[in-house]
Amino acid sequence: MSINNLKNKFEMTVEENIFVAKRNIVDYIWKSANLEGIAVTYPDTEAIYNGLSVPEMKVDDIIAINNLKHAWRFVLENIDYPIDYPLICEINRNVGGDNLIQRAGFVRNAPVTIGGTKWCLEMPIESQIKEQLADILKIKNATDKALTIMFYCMRKQMFFDGNKRTSMLAANQIMIANGAGIITIPIEYQRNFTSLLIDFYESGNMQKIKNFTYEKCIDGIAFQK
Repeated sequence: MSINNLKNKFEMTVEENIFVAKRNIVDYIWKSANLEGIAVTYPDTEAIYNGLSVPEMKVDDIIAINNLKHAWRFVLENIDYPIDYPLICEINRNVGGDNLIQRAGFVRNAPVTIGGTKWCLEMPIESQIKEQLADILKIKNATDKALTIMFYCMRKQMFFDGNKRTSMLAANQIMIANGAGIITIPIEYQRNFTSLLIDFYESGNMQKIKNFTYEKCIDGIAFQK
């Protein structure tokens, strides 16, 4: 399922990559929330992250941002655990906790639709997902593997909601564990990303969005050795 023999854009140690993630975590949460349609500012994201109140925001939006904080913490605390089906489910449980997402952490058991496209999703089958994930995890390059698993999970729509957040966090578990940087979608590229994502949903061909994400959406620091 690998498309290109991509090279890692960053060559960090795991400790260096964890430092980058922690240093910029509010920024990553802010961008992820906006990608999900939560029109939150960076200062408000930072306030929520630090446990302060933001009275003008919807309760569900505040919960979503706090859940991203918890999900990031879970990923960083389990960075040595190899990505697999149970870990992806646990990430979704963190993303959808406090009744934000129906059956968070469990594969959806009813049909759903995706806005912006008439593409009909198949019902997720646990055994099939496990086999396909095992195939993806054979990809040797960390960035290639992370991007492939991210877009596979986004299109599979395993859960009732939070699929983009869950998929990106799962991909970043691979990236950080290999010192390859952080996948994050800059605000200025989110419209392009969403358009490419809809095209990918309909075509099943991830080459364009994978190349775009590789070029525009990987963050990191080139530490001096």
